[in-house]
Amino acid sequence: MRYPNILNCLLVAISAVLASGSRATAQQKRTPVTDAALRKAASDGKEWLSYGRDYSETRFSPLKQIDATNVQQLGLTKVWPTDALGALEATPLVHDGILYGTVSYGIVFAFDLRTGERIWQYDPQVSYENQQKACCGVVNRGVALYQGRVYVAALDGRLSALDAKTGKVDWQVQTTPPDDWYTITGAPRVIKGKVIIGNGGAEYAVRGFVSAYDANTGKLAWRFYTVPGDPSKPFENPELEMAAKTWTGEWWKMGGGGTPWDAIAYDPEADLMYVGSGNGGPWDRNLRSPGGGDNLFLSSILAFHPDTGRLAWYYQTTPGDSWDYTATQQITLADVRINGTTRKLLMQAPKNGFFYVLDRITGKLISAEPYGSITWAKGVDMKTGRPVENEGVRYPKGTAIGVSPGPGGVHNWDPMAWDPLTGLMYIPGQISTATYAQRPDFAYKKGQWNSGVGFVTATQPSPPAVGPAVATGQPGFLTAWDPTTQKERWRVNYKTLYNGGVVATAGNLVFHGTADGKLIAYSADKGEKLWEMSLGVRNMASPITYELDGKQYIAILGGRAANMAAGLRGGAGAAGKDQSGPGPKLFIFGLGGKNSVEDALPKQ
Repeated sequence: MRYPNILNCLLVAISAVLASGSRATAQQKRTPVTDAALRKAASDGKEWLSYGRDYSETRFSPLKQIDATNVQQLGLTKVWPTDALGALEATPLVHDGILYGTVSYGIVFAFDLRTGERIWQYDPQVSYENQQKACCGVVNRGVALYQGRVYVAALDGRLSALDAKTGKVDWQVQTTPPDDWYTITGAPRVIKGKVIIGNGGAEYAVRGFVSAYDANTGKLAWRFYTVPGDPSKPFENPELEMAAKTWTGEWWKMGGGGTPWDAIAYDPEADLMYVGSGNGGPWDRNLRSPGGGDNLFLSSILAFHPDTGRLAWYYQTTPGDSWDYTATQQITLADVRINGTTRKLLMQAPKNGFFYVLDRITGKLISAEPYGSITWAKGVDMKTGRPVENEGVRYPKGTAIGVSPGPGGVHNWDPMAWDPLTGLMYIPGQISTATYAQRPDFAYKKGQWNSGVGFVTATQPSPPAVGPAVATGQPGFLTAWDPTTQKERWRVNYKTLYNGGVVATAGNLVFHGTADGKLIAYSADKGEKLWEMSLGVRNMASPITYELDGKQYIAILGGRAANMAAGLRGGAGAAGKDQSGPGPKLFIFGLGGKNSVEDALPKQ
């Protein structure tokens, strides 16, 4: 009678050995992400290897197993509570069956997509003092993968290279002056063996710059400052000497701003890298540059030679910015036929509300039209490339009332997606107005908010002066924008602001995560809602799609720690500990999955 028990024990032991061997084999089979893999990422939809999926930042996948005919069968296959503090904004990456994601501060986790288990987690242990430097939340938007490493930038400006198998630190560098009020929330990119990273902090009056580090050693390869420094000292390059002529007063004493905290794209054929720069510090140009001027390179699209960091060309979307109209929003590259000719385009929908189409080789403006409600400008002069400002939108001696958009912009950090099959850009946006007022008593103070604006109030707008019509009481939207005609093809209105990002697929689908915790699928051609699921959380990041063992999946990070809304450590615990509650989670969807979060949660 003992033999069956012995047999069962042997079978269990053999199974355990096989399982561990399978995991070990999976570890051994991990292949490094190479330059060649990054270059061909656009055509291979099985993995998601960089922030925007490919160098062009299209966020389009050729996968079509999940399509408009079967998306109604989509359900949850895995739900994993992250125990994160604050809100999630990261785009996870997928390689060799492992998902690499980030949560607040720059905490990184590696998640086995087959077993549903966390492999490792890295915490940079950002200090409480550094948390106070974040203007807009202690968020993080993702990592980069290259040659067996995971690259992440912590909130306090440290760039770390982690071993992809173990999460251990291979090297680490401080990319920002540790005593100044810089932060990093964006995802690094790897271009030609260099890790590219920007920074934030213009509200605290720092001087923005973008840096490139050797991916193997962490050695600084080059750095480009986005605003000129003290003109009594040598300029770092001729471009900054030229830029200084567009500034007046003693701007360098307050930094100047221009922090490049998000957009990075790359064209391997042209060997040009594109970066978006941020707003001025202080916001009010009258304070930082009292004699006026365009204040280069604030709120600009910058094209660099990635080997040297020298500027190839620039285009400034908001000269002399006074409204926090950054150009750090996603930059997308595509080859598109316009008037019978295929053009190499760069497309951006920055905060100021105009959709820009540029020649990405020369920087020449092709077209610019409003894709949302704006009142600050009548349009863009095609001869000069400059916006035609409305009277009264600047506030050197008083108040500018009803300026649209407000400082949150028409489109912010939430990524858009380009679909080459429909020829449409899917842009998540919002509608708002704001009041800007001068602060006559303003005095710069290091380590404090230095916008120079007395007060800013955001309100629901009256009918828009320029741009597509918007339903009253529905401030958020998703628009399908045709860059060739500069017209809207379809629009979905929401009652929520600051919804998450989108992904488009060859299955004629657009997936969008909303601020009220839903993931929604629309038909890419017509904007018809085909499927949605409420996930019981607040805030959604940006979805991705990938293929594993022959099946297509959708993944998204979502949620906010309800009792830690600011995301600061040192409080009373994280809501994520409650697995079935509203805490931040990783959600993975597949055909035939579960219809509720509770059913898909790991069993205790």
